[in-house]
Amino acid sequence: MKKFLFTGVFAFVLCFSSFAQQRADALVLYRSGNYPEAIKICELEIQENPQNIDSYCVLCWSLVRNRQYAEAEQRSTEAREINSTDVRLIEIQAESKFYLGKNTAAMELFQLYLANVPANGSRIGNAYYYMGEIYIRQAKYQHADISFSAAVHTEPLVDYWWTRCGYAREMAGSYDSALQAYSKALELKPSNADAQRGKERVSARLR
Repeated sequence: MKKFLFTGVFAFVLCFSSFAQQRADALVLYRSGNYPEAIKICELEIQENPQNIDSYCVLCWSLVRNRQYAEAEQRSTEAREINSTDVRLIEIQAESKFYLGKNTAAMELFQLYLANVPANGSRIGNAYYYMGEIYIRQAKYQHADISFSAAVHTEPLVDYWWTRCGYAREMAGSYDSALQAYSKALELKPSNADAQRGKERVSARLR
């Protein structure tokens, strides 16, 4: 009887462990670009444990990448009612608001994120990039230059960020530094048409 009971319990534990292991792949699915499936798994995990902040983070990241911005804003707001200081939630809530055009709220959250994130935070460059885009929306081109410059300093291999940095500098009338930024973007990606056009524009200005 004891042997039968032990065998049954052991089999249950193995089955549960296998099931839990399968459900632990939401982050892997997110990183591989399978956002809908990552969303489904995270929703199940949150149903089982409404305090699971890690699942909320992966859920919101996946919702944003799947362009479900309103849902990402709602779920990140829910998550921050559980933990208001988690920098991952602050940053992804800021992204959702950015894509919804809520510039002031997004800017405040990005600034809050940067004020609290550790120096090795993985999305520091992203935060500066989005701030730069907000400043461009507001026609604050020198501010945008500062933000984009911080973004490319943090992650210098993103050609699109260098292109946007060049554009901010061009719009601010800083043609020499705009040329440098566009040239760097083309160095990283020679087929970058926006950077090529920007380089041609500022080169004409400097002649």
